[in-house]
Amino acid sequence: MDTATGAARLARMITVTALNIYPVKSCKGIALEQALIADTGFARDREWLIARPDGQFITQRQEPRLALITTALTDDALILSAPEIGTLTIPFAMHGDPVEVTCWRDKCAAFDAGAEAAAWLEAHLGKPHRLVRFDPSRRRLSSKEWTHDVAAITQFADGFAFLTISQASLDDLNGRLARPLPMNRFRPNLVIDGLPPFGEDDVHEFTGDGVRLRIVKPCTRCAITTTDQTTGQRDGDEPLRTLRSYRFSRELKGVMFGQNVILIEGAGRRLRVGQQLEATLKA
Repeated sequence: MDTATGAARLARMITVTALNIYPVKSCKGIALEQALIADTGFARDREWLIARPDGQFITQRQEPRLALITTALTDDALILSAPEIGTLTIPFAMHGDPVEVTCWRDKCAAFDAGAEAAAWLEAHLGKPHRLVRFDPSRRRLSSKEWTHDVAAITQFADGFAFLTISQASLDDLNGRLARPLPMNRFRPNLVIDGLPPFGEDDVHEFTGDGVRLRIVKPCTRCAITTTDQTTGQRDGDEPLRTLRSYRFSRELKGVMFGQNVILIEGAGRRLRVGQQLEATLKA
């Protein structure tokens, strides 16, 4: 096999089919036609978080009703809305009291969004919670166990700046389920087409137009995938039961669906729906 043929087999073109951000961790996302890339991931992604009064973060794992909180962004504000309690507007210019919150094992600096936001959340969730915004003055690093020599940073994402899933992977899963599930069960930032089912497992990097994104770790899935994102209610044990039958990792002690991705270069550039990227496969 000549060198050119070998190189061709180690790369293929894929297409970006969807881009999503989730301004408030575990609340509804926003589908975008183009997304600005920041050092921490897509701009405004997981910039806010909901925490208990003691500073411990919560997600749909604890409160499935977070799925009912709709997020929107204007030029100067975050706007939240939820059934029966109306809207809440948080200006970007607002800087509340500095606080420290816990997101997984990390202690993160943040700004409290104030009493009005806390009252709004309590009305929706039925117990006291605070809305906080990430303080970029203290960087949050992704695990070096997976990023190695890259100092990758993120905000309130679980651990890495981006989550990507191939459409073919969802199609494969849905072919095994009695009732197909939408992609929003898995809350990806980046949906791609052009790979075989679970082909993202074999990708090293996505590159194009000055952007380099590196896959670093399979994403293990939790009960959020069993939550109907329209009703905010648990909906049985799928897809976890089916995924466990063919996507279980002994090393990671969980079922895998999607891949965690970090930024290597391209802050300040944009990704667009319909854009083609080169997927370089692992050697």
